[in-house]
Amino acid sequence: QLQLVESGGGLVQPGGSLRLSCAASGVTLDAYAIGWFRQAPGKEREGVSCISSRGGITRYADSVKGRFTVSRDNAKSTVYLQMNSLKPEDTAVYYCAAKPSGVVSVQAMCLSGSADYWGQGTQVTVSS
Repeated sequence: QLQLVESGGGLVQPGGSLRLSCAASGVTLDAYAIGWFRQAPGKEREGVSCISSRGGITRYADSVKGRFTVSRDNAKSTVYLQMNSLKPEDTAVYYCAAKPSGVVSVQAMCLSGSADYWGQGTQVTVSS
């Protein structure tokens, strides 16, 4: 069974950077598309970025385009989310999630939140 563990969250000042990691265990990660989602208090969950199983296709929410970059290292079974120019509105719990490759498109995964496996989340707080 695939297990996902996020790390790298924390407190950062506006304009700062963080890199989140999503480490997978249990199965080969290269068979899964991975999505990063976030949820702030009182708000619905949002698809932040998604990446195809081999990394060739990525998708970003409009709110993070140009600031966030998703990447993956299947040899290390890890997916990353580099977050730059962070804003207070980026404050949320960030989750990574996995969906077997080919079931839905990367775009559909991010828009719908369709995933079979979820991590426990990591808190990102952007505040001065």
